[in-house]
Amino acid sequence: MECRGPGRHGVPRRVAMLAPFVLAAAPVGGWAETLAGRVTRGGLLRSYDVAGAGPFDQAHGNCAYVYDNAVVGLALLAAGRPAAALVLGEALLQAQARDRFWRDGRLRNAYAAGPVPADGRYPLPGWWDAATAKWIEDRYQVGTATGVVAWAMLFWLALGRATGEGRFHDAAARAGDWVERSVRVPRGYAGGFLGWEPAPTRLGWISTEHNIDLAVAFASLGRPEPAAHAKSFVGAMWDAADGHFQTGLAPDGTVNPHPAADANLWPLLAPSPSPAWGAALGWLVAHQGVPAGDARGIDFDDDRDGIWLEGTAYAALAARRAGQVELAARLMGTLKAETAPGGLVWATTVPQLTTGLSTGVTDSADFFYFRRPHIAATGWAALAEIGTSPFEL
Repeated sequence: MECRGPGRHGVPRRVAMLAPFVLAAAPVGGWAETLAGRVTRGGLLRSYDVAGAGPFDQAHGNCAYVYDNAVVGLALLAAGRPAAALVLGEALLQAQARDRFWRDGRLRNAYAAGPVPADGRYPLPGWWDAATAKWIEDRYQVGTATGVVAWAMLFWLALGRATGEGRFHDAAARAGDWVERSVRVPRGYAGGFLGWEPAPTRLGWISTEHNIDLAVAFASLGRPEPAAHAKSFVGAMWDAADGHFQTGLAPDGTVNPHPAADANLWPLLAPSPSPAWGAALGWLVAHQGVPAGDARGIDFDDDRDGIWLEGTAYAALAARRAGQVELAARLMGTLKAETAPGGLVWATTVPQLTTGLSTGVTDSADFFYFRRPHIAATGWAALAEIGTSPFEL
């Protein structure tokens, strides 16, 4: 077996679980209904509807990213669809417990989409390469990003509150233990690991986004000290002079100058943000809004070569919660216009969107988004439509 790739881009007891749900139903639109309708046979949802035989589609033909599924699960909870969310939460429990190698509480970045196998190890995504007669895996998908673990924790904790099921809290606690043991550094929590067992490559950079995720997750878990440790890093990344958040730190400790929508918007969606942080929304629109001057969407970076629709969705949610009605309406209009015939929101408005980031497979900016229907973009669109932050469920 050869494990390589082109870079990033158990049956649920549903009947018995329905009685304890206390989450009130919220107004639900087409996006949440589309997502709920896809949760039918158990297991995790495939992240993208693929559309060909190119490298991206080959690598994502059976790929269910944990972050994407956690966002969908949180959107389903916000939409009053806890039974559908439970299916995804159960699958992640099985993935954590039945990894082919790890027994330490971590999750991979992705697993195989589809029904949970009855027994044995939980399958990872990959594909058969006929030319070389080898099974191929993607090194990002089999690795573990710290923020991905944090989103699984957030989802499990919200699901535990909705169901009264302590096993979801326990899974989040195991994941939190792994974070504390494995990626805690003097300033916040580092990026995670890339590649295969038994010795994946440690990622030395520190992400503002990862640390806001962990600040909320640890607080929700009832662990104030690690929550404060993560939040202190987020606060240190606030640039008061320019009114925005830095993306984080490079492995050498220098500030990463790359602009990031999540680093600037997610702190605004977390509980009890600093009032000064509200300026980050305006900064983001000014620097990454597309088109410039009358933003209808948000680019992943500042080259404005297209609209990144997942980022546009959480910008719409932040604008709605900030009372910026006109901006929120423009962004929501774009999301509705960019919904594919099957009901999912496209990942981008252009065939290939640059990000300026590296997957870690090469040293070049080789991480792109492609125009494919995407469950995370749809989950965030549903959250924006409902007006609920995933950090407050």
